[in-house]
Amino acid sequence: MKYLRLPFQRETFAPVLALMFASAASLALILAHIIWTKDLHYGFLVWNLLLAWLPLVFALLAREAYREELRWSWRLLGLAGLWLLFFPNAPYIWTDMVHLWTRYYQHFWIDLMLILLCALTGSVLGFMSLYLMQSVVARMFGRMASWLFVAGAAGLSSLGVYLGRFMRFNSWDVFLRPGKIYHGLDSWTDGRVPHLSSAAFLVLFAMFLFIAYVLLYALTRLPKTDFILTTAENGQPQPARYCVWKNSGPDNVSVE
Repeated sequence: MKYLRLPFQRETFAPVLALMFASAASLALILAHIIWTKDLHYGFLVWNLLLAWLPLVFALLAREAYREELRWSWRLLGLAGLWLLFFPNAPYIWTDMVHLWTRYYQHFWIDLMLILLCALTGSVLGFMSLYLMQSVVARMFGRMASWLFVAGAAGLSSLGVYLGRFMRFNSWDVFLRPGKIYHGLDSWTDGRVPHLSSAAFLVLFAMFLFIAYVLLYALTRLPKTDFILTTAENGQPQPARYCVWKNSGPDNVSVE
């Protein structure tokens, strides 16, 4: 029961609830699309969205492991490894746009919006898990090391997405088919796979993930503020004043 309560702790309750809402909306739209078109083609989005939740699960467990021991442990290391292994599944959904036809067709924009919604939900799931892991790294090694960790995770995630999309490997193939992955990487390094286009994808997708995370991270640093319109004693409205909401809740407000 303790682990079931992890996503619903005070600091994670609101984002987890929002992600559950986005995932439920995505699943409902996928079901509606299947019923409407009588085609199961986009049913794979359900599986991909489910996989996108796994990094958040492992990140929550890793953070709890660190909270219990306040230092590195084999349990924390194992959970961090599983998180890194499954983290590429979160942004992988962006590459599902390859399933859209290259020419315009009747349902093109509907299908595009469906994939984009799933991709956005998956990315935020991944970024929340990355934020939790970054907080653990920051506590253990400092802020600078935590941002190097974020950059490294973006690069490795880009490689994972490449292996999944173009070489058709899965995260669990590290355990089930390690030889296949080795031979796949070997074919990439010995020139049997075009280097220029592959390298461009790896660099650009890693940049996309890192920049998107930085933007989202910056939004979380906005102060909890609002503008209010006050009324003077004579009943005339006064100019809006800057209102800062304290962390303890909306009942504690200071007006500056």
